Amino acid sequence: MSKNPNYKWLVLVIIVLIMLAVPSFFWMKKDNKSRAELSKSLLSPVIMVPGSSATTERFNDLIDELNKTTLNRHSVIKIKVSREAKLTYSGSIGKNDLEPFIIIGFDNNKDGYTNIKKQAKWLDVAFESLIQNYKFNNFKAFGHSNGGLIWTYWLEHYYSEYSDNIKIKKLMTLGTPYNFTESNINNRTQMLADFIKNREKLPAFLKVYSLSGGKNYESDGIVPETSVAAGKFIFQNQVKNYTAITVTGEKADHSDLPQNKQVIQAIRQYLLKKPNKPLKPIKRKDNH
Repeated sequence: MSKNPNYKWLVLVIIVLIMLAVPSFFWMKKDNKSRAELSKSLLSPVIMVPGSSATTERFNDLIDELNKTTLNRHSVIKIKVSREAKLTYSGSIGKNDLEPFIIIGFDNNKDGYTNIKKQAKWLDVAFESLIQNYKFNNFKAFGHSNGGLIWTYWLEHYYSEYSDNIKIKKLMTLGTPYNFTESNINNRTQMLADFIKNREKLPAFLKVYSLSGGKNYESDGIVPETSVAAGKFIFQNQVKNYTAITVTGEKADHSDLPQNKQVIQAIRQYLLKKPNKPLKPIKRKDNH
């Protein structure tokens, strides 16, 4: 009796299916493991981006002040991104530190909308590297001056790639010139117009805190108050909360703002986990 010719084909099909199924199984297993690691992670870093002409050393004094009132010091990682998008790491995360500071700076730290777009891309390269290395599922963002612009551009153009697995809980901007040096809000720069145009891409659950310096009634010495306030046209009624805060007193100049006592208090109160000792709340203006 001759064998059924279809039998050979059936065996061949089964072998092919097995060959396809085995790598798929291991890929799914690896993918599920990666997702499990993300969901179990208790790490919630604060990722900081300095402004134009500033380096990864920009927030040293700020972090030193914040560490004076915490039982477990916040450790620090610094990442420098070259013009070729190569990353240089320094520092490490402490064993028991669940809220480290991660500072991302750029070799090309110049001003201008074109550079801000480049810097947002470099931020994305660094961010992708971070989530691969440290497996966190949520974070908070902080940007001084143009650092806030870089974060805003990144949120509108890159964040959606990560939003299923990684949640940005809060964004705090400090002296961020959303309309650059333009003091008349009716004269909108191309950058501000683009931010407003793409605002629907911002995560609806995000809490945004916009801090401005009050050296005088018009500016922090460099950035017009109306330029910082222009952020409301981007975030208000788009994200969960948009809060505008004006800080005054000593070190209210633009370049000194990261060392301003009210800024440090605002970071403790709104950006970080609950501090170890009570702090007096600062006045704020909420816009929902």
